[in-house]
Amino acid sequence: MNDKIQHLLDEIRKASALNADEVEQIRLKFLSKKGLISVLFDEFKTVPAEKKREVGLLLNDLKSKAQERIDELKARFDGVEEKAAAGLDLTRPVVNSQPGTRHPLSVVRNQIIDIFARIGFTVAEGPEIEDDWHNFGALNFAADHPARDMQDTFFISTNPEILLRTHTSSVQIRTMEESSPPLRMIFPGRVFRNEAISARAHCIFHQVEGLYIARNVSFADLKQTLLYFAKEMFGEQTQIRLRPSYFPFTEPSGEMDVSCLICGGKGCNICKYSGWVEILGCGMVNPAVLENCGIDPDEYTGFAFGMGIERITMLKYQIKDLRLFFENDVRFLKQFTGAL
Repeated sequence: MNDKIQHLLDEIRKASALNADEVEQIRLKFLSKKGLISVLFDEFKTVPAEKKREVGLLLNDLKSKAQERIDELKARFDGVEEKAAAGLDLTRPVVNSQPGTRHPLSVVRNQIIDIFARIGFTVAEGPEIEDDWHNFGALNFAADHPARDMQDTFFISTNPEILLRTHTSSVQIRTMEESSPPLRMIFPGRVFRNEAISARAHCIFHQVEGLYIARNVSFADLKQTLLYFAKEMFGEQTQIRLRPSYFPFTEPSGEMDVSCLICGGKGCNICKYSGWVEILGCGMVNPAVLENCGIDPDEYTGFAFGMGIERITMLKYQIKDLRLFFENDVRFLKQFTGAL
């Protein structure tokens, strides 16, 4: 009896069909009232009492396996006849007429990385969950600086020393702690700030920051680097201007504007009729930051800069609502098919 059960089990496992009719023939062969498994259940009456439990379990398992195999074969052909009647040929190869696309933020991020790679900048990344020292303290933020407030920063409720990084400057600190000058690096990544979501702001956005530390680095080096970037990103005709500003981690500090891409500097509603659009902050690395990272400010100087990838992308592609980057609307994303 056991040999018969095993033989049928092997036969069921190997069963195959080319259409729904063949599946039905397999079902009749094994599971109908006069099928092979029903015959074995009739023979079960002759099994000695001491073996009935063992054989009964094998028979039930055989019937279950047969039903599973038939259901599996049947699923392959469900609806095939209806589809064929409707003129659908399921044997034809699939034609992919909807090519995929890169996300616009990925497109611009890669362009920024490529531009700076041409002048020797390498890429470094770091953790999105940071400690207060790397995100604020080492960057010369005072203990009562407003950026530390809950209104600006996502802190971990069980440990106020742990937070979601508010900028990729924290990776600059880690790099300076772990490496010796000269350093020429950029730091792309996702950052978080506790802001209301609107057409111009979001609680999640992306940055690329840059750092150059060496001997005799000057503000002129910073200006020429940023001018090169602006012309490579927006076109040879692009002009830049630097305005004084303040950041705790740079001194002197500045903000950089580019000539408006829409009006060519003549003035429009995009640039608020000024002819200029702000794209990044920059400055010479504050000597206190160098000291915090174990670098001698009397021997080395450097510059740093940081830009939002969303802002660059909105300018480059004239996108007016930042929320579009996070909605994954195919109608929006397909516009970037073929983008580099």
